[in-house]
Amino acid sequence: MLQAMLFVVATPIGNLGDITLRAIETLRSADLIAAEDTRHSLILLRHHGIQKPVVSYHQHNEAKRTAELVERLAQEQNVALITDAGMPGLSDPGARLIRECMNREIPFTIIPGPSAILTGLVGSGFEMEKFCFRGFLPVKSGRRERELREAANRTETTVFFESPYRLNKTLAACAEIMSDRQICVARELTKKFEEFRRGLAGELLEHYQAHPPKGEIVLIVAAAAS
Repeated sequence: MLQAMLFVVATPIGNLGDITLRAIETLRSADLIAAEDTRHSLILLRHHGIQKPVVSYHQHNEAKRTAELVERLAQEQNVALITDAGMPGLSDPGARLIRECMNREIPFTIIPGPSAILTGLVGSGFEMEKFCFRGFLPVKSGRRERELREAANRTETTVFFESPYRLNKTLAACAEIMSDRQICVARELTKKFEEFRRGLAGELLEHYQAHPPKGEIVLIVAAAAS
């Protein structure tokens, strides 16, 4: 492996077996692993027999830790960056460190792997050639409804992340804004209780009112007719 390199490593979104051989080799060879939640990541690392120093790297210490990690890289230590699930930087910490490496001309590379965005999109069965990923839906109802109205008018599939605690509010808003649009709730992807539930917003709302949702959720909105 090259020295003084930042490795941005994708990790499983649920099933611990969904990790590439290259990712395992990279994590085993790194001098330091920066993880969003060290307790969560240690489960993955121990599962694959990886024993390396681990430090936290999350939204509350991102600025301070970025400076520390850049200093490690300047000292010719390889650093691997991981998050709780999927690719760092996509609705997860990582972009700040990557930009700082670019500014300092420190080399970095991406180790690809699992993606909840693509898994949810493909499993929805909706149009896949063109899509728009908008991250987590806003918590505040006004901003959330604006996002959903934009999705309703979009001629490509829209992919969101959503909390199980807000899913029913979101589906209720969808029922008002786009009552005739197909929607898919992709839940607990790659895990034991994985679910792809498709239908109109009103139908999905009725189901999840009777069966409160749990786990991570990807919400996919079918494209408007062009």
